[in-house]
Amino acid sequence: MKVNKKSWIALGGLAVASIVLAGCAGSGNDTAENEEGGDASTTLTVWVDTERVDALQGAADAYSEKTGVEVDLVGKDVADIKDDFIQQAPTGKGPDVVMGAHDWLGELSTNGVVAPIELGDTSGDYLPVALQASTYEGTTYMLPYAVENIAILRNADLIPEPAASFDDMIAKGQAAGLTTPFVVEQGAEGNPYHLYPFQTAFGAPVFGTDAEGNYDPTDLQLGSEGGFEFASWLGAQGAAGNFNTDIDGDIAKTMFLDGEAAFWLTGPWNVGVATDAGVNVVIDQIPSPTDAVASPFAGVKGFFVSSESDNKVAANDFLVNYIGTEDVQLELFEAGNVLPALTAAADTAASDPIIAGFQAVGADAVPMPAIPAMGSVWQFWGVAEAAIINGADPAATWQKLVDDVTSAIQ
Repeated sequence: MKVNKKSWIALGGLAVASIVLAGCAGSGNDTAENEEGGDASTTLTVWVDTERVDALQGAADAYSEKTGVEVDLVGKDVADIKDDFIQQAPTGKGPDVVMGAHDWLGELSTNGVVAPIELGDTSGDYLPVALQASTYEGTTYMLPYAVENIAILRNADLIPEPAASFDDMIAKGQAAGLTTPFVVEQGAEGNPYHLYPFQTAFGAPVFGTDAEGNYDPTDLQLGSEGGFEFASWLGAQGAAGNFNTDIDGDIAKTMFLDGEAAFWLTGPWNVGVATDAGVNVVIDQIPSPTDAVASPFAGVKGFFVSSESDNKVAANDFLVNYIGTEDVQLELFEAGNVLPALTAAADTAASDPIIAGFQAVGADAVPMPAIPAMGSVWQFWGVAEAAIINGADPAATWQKLVDDVTSAIQ
């Protein structure tokens, strides 16, 4: 187990002192005094996705051996972990640390249940998009461990070379005799997450950003000229059959596995099923419909410190100096096969060409907005895109989307 030494000198003395004080003060997470009257060691309670417990056990044991602080890893159902944390943290009965996703940040911050994390001089060790996603309104609240984004899965036996553009992708597939060269999950209510790279290629992000790079909820870029250009293009692609709301996730998967489609826009979670089916998968950049880059959303996973924890310094120390190491981030990678957030670990994982492909696409990714206003966007976004794909007037439908989102935010 490699320990990150960069912040240990700065944090070490403070951590030890704070741990002792926390143990003396007592809390829901601390043990009582031992029989000899001395102070028992502090315990850090860490809630994690059940599938990640084994990957973190080595870090927990190493930290306990080094500091005398016990780390209690509690496996939780990923579907319940956020709500349970928000409910329990204010009572003091929740964990010291919780694993979660960066797009929880707006809700967690609004509820006042998370504390800032001090990365010190290790901040430069992380992929830029991971660090950006871990920061909310100028403050870092999350220690990132994984970055996830979509990319093009290409059947290299059907199409030997990557597409140079969206139109080239369709042309290559048609030249290979495919009726449906390209598939992407949509469904009756649309799926704007998967269409976002094409939207950004028209210069139409959801929100603009301020001078510090924070998303600005007052700057709704959906209504920009680029947004309407994207809507017009989307309508044309729907009419051409290149987007289809009858194609949900399962249908898109089946068409790619059966060789009916050569290009599939999806995430790393679907690579295994394709390779297991014998498809010769190569990961490509998302082909742009314009001269600009098609930038997908990045989802970042990490760890938060509870604002109600009596052991914040110990929790910060454990995260920065143990979870934030190449060894541990690679253990987490092995458990989930998602690109590590730590640059050194990401580069090591990228010895696998599949991971390298997602890393290359992720270099152009942008964090999914974690601001509360994003909820108002999701409410209307997919339905509007689905309507446009199915023949609704692009300009009028997009304008209604912009109006509905603006009213909901206000």
